[in-house]
Amino acid sequence: MNVLGIESSCDETSVAVISDGKLVANLISSQDFHVNYGGVVPELSSRAHLQIVLPLLKDALSESKLTLKDINVICATAGPGLIGALLVGLTFAKGLAYSLQIPFVPVNHIEGHVYSGFLMKDKPEFPFLAVVVSGGHTLLLLVNSFTEIQKLGSTVDDAAGEAFDKVAKMLGLGYPGGPKIQKAAEHGNKEKVTFPVADLADPFNFSFSGLKTSVLRYVQKSFKDNIIPDNERNNIAASFQDAVIRAITRNAERALNNFEIKSLSLVGGVAANQPLRDALTNLAARYNKRIVIPDMQFCGDNAAMITFRGMKLFESGKRFELTYNPFPGIPENHFSI
Repeated sequence: MNVLGIESSCDETSVAVISDGKLVANLISSQDFHVNYGGVVPELSSRAHLQIVLPLLKDALSESKLTLKDINVICATAGPGLIGALLVGLTFAKGLAYSLQIPFVPVNHIEGHVYSGFLMKDKPEFPFLAVVVSGGHTLLLLVNSFTEIQKLGSTVDDAAGEAFDKVAKMLGLGYPGGPKIQKAAEHGNKEKVTFPVADLADPFNFSFSGLKTSVLRYVQKSFKDNIIPDNERNNIAASFQDAVIRAITRNAERALNNFEIKSLSLVGGVAANQPLRDALTNLAARYNKRIVIPDMQFCGDNAAMITFRGMKLFESGKRFELTYNPFPGIPENHFSI
């Protein structure tokens, strides 16, 4: 079976192909121009998706040594994400599936991340704890199978990735915040400032809004006109990053102590943060649990994870009926690409 997947939820356009269970293409086009605006501009993101999705599809098929006639199932990200960006990939994929008269499967973007560890040689073992850390979400999930996910905790305000972006902006480091904070932290002392980790009533929930505010107040109090020397900027970055990691590892450890878990998987865009990867690897080692962290290409938004998730949903019976004929009077079998 050949499965084609499309991802366009934010500022990466990606097309992937899985053939007989093997990933044979995973092409990603990143919209680097958003750095000029300090964040993703939704309208510009949508236009960029429109421009690149078809060329990327052709390149993915070429790399896979397949044609559209060889594709058996098409899937695409259906949310969450930027509505305009999502619509580009989703409607393109649905139209393609309709024209080929093959099944279409909509995929939840977060579920794509959750199962991205299965793209690795060493795969998670059910039930596993998924620590989802991205720009829009911070979640603890107990994943029992390909069809059963139990939410243990989530953020009550800012996601970790969002906090990274906002703190990076406070410190004048620029966008995207995650890599900028990590690079500055490499030259800083994480013990220079002790930023708080929120202690919530629900032991598995997260809150990063107070941490972000604490960094802002520290900067306002310590530096006139927000002019921060480089060494101090590095110390703040290191201390902030350490607080985020402490919050995530603390809640993950609570889950390990309260549930039967065979393995641990760190996924999402912030999973690219090396100190966080190291901290959860050490946590898993202390509890004698297998840890699976996807390669860097599978941490950010990518179609490989969407294709894999779509394939598993299809195998479990998930379908999206494509019965609407947008051109009355024209036979459905008239369409071909």
